[in-house]
Amino acid sequence: MNMNNKLFHIGVLLASVIFLFVGNRIASANLELPTAGNNLSEHTVVGELYFYAGVVTHIIDRVKEDIFGFTNTSIEFGARLTGGGRRGEEVVATQLLSDFFIAGDRDVEIGDRVLLVSDEFSDTYFFTDFVRINALVVMGAIFLALVVIFARAKGLNAIIALVLTCLAIFLVFIPAILSGRNIYMATIIVCLFSVVSTLLIVIGPNKKAWSAMLGCLGGVLLAGVLMAAMDIVLNLSGVVDQESQALLMLSTASPINLRAIIFAGVILGAVGAIMDVAMTISSSLWEVREVGGISDFMSIVKSGINIGRDVLGTMLNTLILAYIGSSLSLILVIMIHTTSYVELFNMELIIIEFVRALVGAFGMFLTIPLTALICGWLYTKGGKCPDVPLRGSKRLREGSVDS
Repeated sequence: MNMNNKLFHIGVLLASVIFLFVGNRIASANLELPTAGNNLSEHTVVGELYFYAGVVTHIIDRVKEDIFGFTNTSIEFGARLTGGGRRGEEVVATQLLSDFFIAGDRDVEIGDRVLLVSDEFSDTYFFTDFVRINALVVMGAIFLALVVIFARAKGLNAIIALVLTCLAIFLVFIPAILSGRNIYMATIIVCLFSVVSTLLIVIGPNKKAWSAMLGCLGGVLLAGVLMAAMDIVLNLSGVVDQESQALLMLSTASPINLRAIIFAGVILGAVGAIMDVAMTISSSLWEVREVGGISDFMSIVKSGINIGRDVLGTMLNTLILAYIGSSLSLILVIMIHTTSYVELFNMELIIIEFVRALVGAFGMFLTIPLTALICGWLYTKGGKCPDVPLRGSKRLREGSVDS
């Protein structure tokens, strides 16, 4: 990476940090939420309850009793707290189990990492869940290390771009929703930030990035317009599950627009797939130009369309299977209790899942030819933006066409 590219990357990172800082200040201006901790290394306060992470050190007693035909189990155990000012303190806690519930937690065992709850008026602790974040952190760290090993500098850039996108979601987008900001506008801003920052950080200021960026933004624009139209045509209410009903019951000065939440969920879900398609075509066409020596506009566009046809088939499966997989349990329950397929496919929950997939598919339909056309223009004599450095191989240099 030359000095100009290093300075550009630093500039993009600084601009991203400024966006996150300013965006968070604006989005959180009217946000009023109860104070809550956010780190299991210290106790977390929710209302009058305190949550602590700990490790089971020994089992004290195990009592079983039958009540109305159900077996209830009470397990008393010792635990060592693992964070905050009370780190290392030994406490006694209780786990309550009952086979009244079809599925539940298993019995605690020595060495388990557990989450305990206690109220502010007593020194009694109860088991509430197993701490699973540690295993997730290890798995995530291994994945990130493999990404860096495989993709090297680009892998590191991809991780940085992912972190920035997640921060934009949690520091800007979610606070904007909870503080009563315009959800449609917040969705557009966060999507623009994600697309631009990701491609510029991962790919750099070159023709591949500009082509993918413009193609992706065109596809996302179509997806947004189409989703807004389908929201009107389908008469969506936004009340599709228990979570959306819970949002309705929140006591806030500005009630959350559930229809806008659906719009945001669909567009955010589509951006990743559309950006993937745009980058695949842009990168593939650059290889066609550099290695294959294809330099005329129509040949590049035709190659892009052909590549897009192959990519589209697998990406459509990705969209459909991802949405079905995320709602599989609910779909099974609905299928069991519904005898009419007309009723099933008229449920708003099912309709929204189909809309998610179709909106994303339409976005990809536009992204493919649009990205191919932009690549055809930028990769030939029409483009004047910075180029991707050619590889050092003499054979590749001879087979490439400078623009």
